Amino acid sequence: MSVSDSIQQAIDYVNANAGRFVDELFDLLRIPSISAQPDHAGDVRAAATWVANRCKAAGLTAEVVETKGHPAVIAEGAQAPGRPTILVYGHYDVQPEGELALWNTGPFEPVIDDGKIVCRGAADDKGQAFCAILAAEAWMKTVGSLPINLKFCLEGEEEVGSKHLDELIRAHRDRLACDYVLIHDTAQFDEGVPAVTTATRGLVYKEVIVRGPKKDLHSGSFGGCIANPANVLARIIAALHDDNGRITIPGFYDDVVEMSAEEVEMMNSLPHSDAALLAELGSPRTWGEAGYSTLYRRWARPTLDVNGIYGGYMKEGSSTIIPAFAGAKISMRLVANQRSEHISRAFDEAIRAIAPDTVKVEILDHACCDAYLADVTSAGMQASRRAVEAGFGKAPVLIREGGSLPILPLLKDVLGADSLMLGYCLPTANIHSPNEFMHV
Repeated sequence: MSVSDSIQQAIDYVNANAGRFVDELFDLLRIPSISAQPDHAGDVRAAATWVANRCKAAGLTAEVVETKGHPAVIAEGAQAPGRPTILVYGHYDVQPEGELALWNTGPFEPVIDDGKIVCRGAADDKGQAFCAILAAEAWMKTVGSLPINLKFCLEGEEEVGSKHLDELIRAHRDRLACDYVLIHDTAQFDEGVPAVTTATRGLVYKEVIVRGPKKDLHSGSFGGCIANPANVLARIIAALHDDNGRITIPGFYDDVVEMSAEEVEMMNSLPHSDAALLAELGSPRTWGEAGYSTLYRRWARPTLDVNGIYGGYMKEGSSTIIPAFAGAKISMRLVANQRSEHISRAFDEAIRAIAPDTVKVEILDHACCDAYLADVTSAGMQASRRAVEAGFGKAPVLIREGGSLPILPLLKDVLGADSLMLGYCLPTANIHSPNEFMHV
């Protein structure tokens, strides 16, 4: 039997069982496996058990593996000596629901609306990870043994920074050994424009707390003679960018590598429109580092963003106080060749240099990971591009991802394996937002 005949048999199996597969995915989506909330720990474990059992039903061996936090699932197919080994990485945990009033249906009550499965986790990442399990089942149920060595590592803590993934990977290094890692936790470029993702950005996440008086003060009695932590925090934040959108932290751009001319040419050929993006997002105009296009800034330039600000009186009405403290949570996205440890230190030094001696500043570390850049000339990358073209009927474009996947540099470091990122969902799939979806 030819390879094309084998592939067609697997596709026919999927089509014949599509209704059952959707029903099964709905069962998984109904489990509110919110890893960030302790009261959902039981649901996270239930999802892990469901995934392990479904892997077994597909014909794989599978085990729920304990960590110091939420468990992971490790599964694998029968051995294929002399064949390449692919490790599929994904996650079964999900983000919190967010603002319930913004959901058109219950966040954990999956429905099909206009050809879309709408539910938390439909795209990120239950739906996409489930596709890989179904692909393995379809091949094994029709053709027989897999043509490669196939392994799965599906974790339950991706949405909280993969806190124990490092320990898990190192503890099971031999079991997870592979030639390439296959990841579906990314997206196509646009509807009808399949893509292979070649890079992700790194992350440094900080919290800056500015402290002044030991308690809130009357602004009439003490305003003008005691520094206001909220005012100071605002000045610190404002000082982190110049008027051209460039980050002012000394040394921040020292190790940044520009995209190649070939990458820029391909990027510029993509069907992107700033006007369409603004219409979708509801923003009045774009903003960012001068001299770079919107896509370039999203993919290959480092950024600094305030994710939240707190302090002072926030309830209804008014209260004329000088708050005792104010804080901000700040994330920095890094690009290839920047080291997260270096940027973390540079940020701390810059904040302390900006802050006046009229306040005390505390800086907390929340997350840190490096960027990842794939070798686009590797055999695995070329095979990925051929596979996407065969599946979608058109050659994929090469794109970068503005978000972060901490597992990528970890897998490269521990397993020595490059990652292949092939996503099925759309960039408009409302990941981390209300009404998350994936097309059926």
